[in-house]
Amino acid sequence: KILEKIWGDWEKFASYAFNKSHATCYSWVAFQTAYLKANFPAEYMAAVMSRSLDDISEITKLMTECKVLGISTLGPDINHSRQKFSVDEDGNIRFGLGAIKGLGEAAAESIIQERTRGGDFKGIFDFVQRVNLQQLKRSGLEALVLSGAIDGIQPDILREQYFARNMKDETYVDVLMRYGQLYQESKFAAETSLFGGFDEVEIATPPVPTQYTEWSLLERLNKERDLIGIYLSAHPLDDYAIILTDVCNTHATDMKAPELLLNRELTFGGIVTAVRRGVGKKGQAYGIVSLEDYTGTMELPLWGQDWAKWGTYMTEGAALFITARMQPRPYNPDRIDTTIGSIEFLSDVKDQLIESLTINVPLCKLTEDTILSLQELTSNSPGTVSLYFRVIDPEGNMNLTFLSRSKQISVDQALLSYIRSHADLSYQINA
Repeated sequence: KILEKIWGDWEKFASYAFNKSHATCYSWVAFQTAYLKANFPAEYMAAVMSRSLDDISEITKLMTECKVLGISTLGPDINHSRQKFSVDEDGNIRFGLGAIKGLGEAAAESIIQERTRGGDFKGIFDFVQRVNLQQLKRSGLEALVLSGAIDGIQPDILREQYFARNMKDETYVDVLMRYGQLYQESKFAAETSLFGGFDEVEIATPPVPTQYTEWSLLERLNKERDLIGIYLSAHPLDDYAIILTDVCNTHATDMKAPELLLNRELTFGGIVTAVRRGVGKKGQAYGIVSLEDYTGTMELPLWGQDWAKWGTYMTEGAALFITARMQPRPYNPDRIDTTIGSIEFLSDVKDQLIESLTINVPLCKLTEDTILSLQELTSNSPGTVSLYFRVIDPEGNMNLTFLSRSKQISVDQALLSYIRSHADLSYQINA
């Protein structure tokens, strides 16, 4: 009876698992997608990202894959974005207007239609003069500003200026909406009047606010993240990228499999994006901290004494460097706890963790341009890190390493970006 039961289950399973038409369809789709990804990688990735429009964690993973493929993912722009993800003339993937929270599908479509009909928008005034303001509400214009979609047509106006208030307690967004409505009403009246045919409407454009409260980089990026789901134009951890990528031995994605990290000394870091506080059954306070790095988000629970000791570090926007150890609970080995060793601010330990930077330069690439560029980049960032150069001669099978005695630097993003953008150059930390 047992054998008959097993055999019966196998028969039912085989009717699906080995169905030839089913397997053929999957094979055919696999060949098609492989061909598209190999020959049209940007278009393929844009299509896949469009299918995941509501799953920002999936889009983040796909953006990482785009980087591996050498494809840039750019933010939304009212002159370049379509409804969903698309590919621009330079082969970059552009965020779709439909991905901006608070804008709405109808408003996004009306922007695209007007751009198609009348050409690119020339500035913010041209935009509010032409776009359908019955579709684009005030909240929609705010969403476009905060997401960075307006930056391309009006780079001389900062995002915070749009939210500066005048004597009537109106924001500049309110003023622009009223100006656009008045312009469109006047234009319609001129076109339908007895003496119609006027090409232009004479209405003065509202002056740009000169008094406003400046936003910090983190504040600007957080507002952008709220609208499109991720940090895109920059990342608040960029100043500490070298620590997170070259010093830390653990990342957010690794923490999803804690059983693989058992009894290891872990170093990781990130920015605090959320904190949930509570009180347990025994009356002890606790906190569940969301910590984000370049790979994703991890949750770090702090119970009892850990919360009392480290809770003061856990404020939104804090960039932290953490040492810890994964250990099974003594009386419940199936549960794994994170035991904190230390928590410090990344800004305090950045220069302490990096003692030296060695830049590897092939002898054939040791040109005057390379030397001058590296000299300029390292001269602008004084610090405590010893700078070494290693000249590599693959033909003579010789390497020459020497210390730049006149310079101690602070390793910044500009220097690292220059090295990474030149395939022949590389670097090592504390080598």
